[in-house]
Amino acid sequence: MKKEFLWLSAAIFIISCDPSADKSDTKQNPSESMREYYSEQHRPQFHFSPESMWMNDPNGMVYYDGEYHLFYQYYPEDIVWGPMHWGHAVSTDMVHWEHLPIALYPDELGYIFSGSAVIDWNNTSGFGSKNNPPLIAIFTYHNIDEERAGKNDYQTQGIAYSTDKGRNWTKYENNPVLPNPGIRDFRDPKVMWYEAGNKWIMTFAVQDQVRFYSSTNLKEWAFESEFGKGIGAQSGVWECPDLFPMQVDGKEKWVLLVSIIPGGTNGGSATQYFTGNFDGKNFVNDNPPETILWMDWGKDNYAGVTWSDIPEKDGRRLFLGWMSNWQYAEQVPTTPWRSAMTIPRTLELKNSDAGMRLISNPVVELKKLRSGEFALEPGMISGNKKVNIGEASKKLVGELEVAFQMRNGSQFGLASEFGIELSNGRGEKVLIGFELAEKRFFIDRSQSGKVNFSPEFPGRHYGDSVPGSDTVKMHLFIDVASVELFADDGHTVMTEIFFPNEDFNKIVLYTKNGSVQLKEGKYYSYRSIWD
Repeated sequence: MKKEFLWLSAAIFIISCDPSADKSDTKQNPSESMREYYSEQHRPQFHFSPESMWMNDPNGMVYYDGEYHLFYQYYPEDIVWGPMHWGHAVSTDMVHWEHLPIALYPDELGYIFSGSAVIDWNNTSGFGSKNNPPLIAIFTYHNIDEERAGKNDYQTQGIAYSTDKGRNWTKYENNPVLPNPGIRDFRDPKVMWYEAGNKWIMTFAVQDQVRFYSSTNLKEWAFESEFGKGIGAQSGVWECPDLFPMQVDGKEKWVLLVSIIPGGTNGGSATQYFTGNFDGKNFVNDNPPETILWMDWGKDNYAGVTWSDIPEKDGRRLFLGWMSNWQYAEQVPTTPWRSAMTIPRTLELKNSDAGMRLISNPVVELKKLRSGEFALEPGMISGNKKVNIGEASKKLVGELEVAFQMRNGSQFGLASEFGIELSNGRGEKVLIGFELAEKRFFIDRSQSGKVNFSPEFPGRHYGDSVPGSDTVKMHLFIDVASVELFADDGHTVMTEIFFPNEDFNKIVLYTKNGSVQLKEGKYYSYRSIWD
């Protein structure tokens, strides 16, 4: 969600919109001592975060010439939301990142809200050549003055292009390419090339629905259809859609991601998805209108989209989300930055007993961060069992894989609850576990340290499990201020942030009211991506 701060002064707006303004103080260039700079309390060690100031939605994610581009909603003047720019970083592996200067600044048409980027391989736009195809950014203009004046058409769609691998951008002189017909919440264009129709398709959010437009040149757009009225989660505004094809059992299906605020399954912002068919004009949903499918059950994965132009020889559908929630994003206790992204994930579409489901798992590139390996001894767990993680016990930054067998293998009976406790010497803790009676996963951060900055932050939050198996698998990615759970091979995913007063340095396997069998487990300590 792009918050609307009407109290922002005109002076701030003019300064931030001035392309000639001094950009040297935005801290977008790496400091001389990156490792020292990235050692602040709660600073993520293997998640992307800006060097300083405010960040939210990932934007313009595109792969070109060996680089994964990540643009993002950015305000270089403060650690709360303000006039939006596009920050910029690149990576060769989606793990280690190089900060680049701000790519897009606000101008007389408005702030630069969320959008996407593509490679115009056939130079349909005419901005480059076939030998040097242009990168095209498609974004929403948000005109704050028109909004303040009470108009409804203050959001329009614009484009910009680059012919030097995204290092410099030129805005199209005839922006906007898609004017607003008089609708509030008209934003977040995600563009893809539709090969079967030899045309570009733009999917973007319109209040509590999405619309599809088409173009042959990225400059002139024609309305195709709309989708979403009375379908899926409807308790908030839809944002940041993404439409893409996937293969399942040798057949093509389409997936439509839609973020919603408010209305998430555990409160606040979250991302739902739909599966169906798309013919270049209409998206037809596979499921009944009341079906709601959540991409991530945790509180802190929002506005995520996928990278465009991943090479065919790679073949993956790669996803990244903003690791926060609009309920408290501006209050989290970090400085001089706010927010981080999730780890990048590979998406797959699979059939299950419950129907077709989108499966998320961490990208394999993360394995290169492993610096130590510690095997967990299998056996019955009743109560608490500390996990030996060696020197890594100074700070939990790593990856944990465990598999529990739900069998009554002891005199105590099968535990009503079991899982993993992350803790420190002050008694602060986060629980990641499974409730037997409800057959659901949870993350409990109610005693995780700093929780009083928002009443919406503490609590136990739940995610449904896949029925039918007596083995519960949990794959955790633990950073200094977050945990991401990939349960049962990615069928249930939960992402949550936390802020202990001391770094967590202990892992305990625990049970309540009985026992459970640990089949196997491993912990991998991680190196910092900023070393």
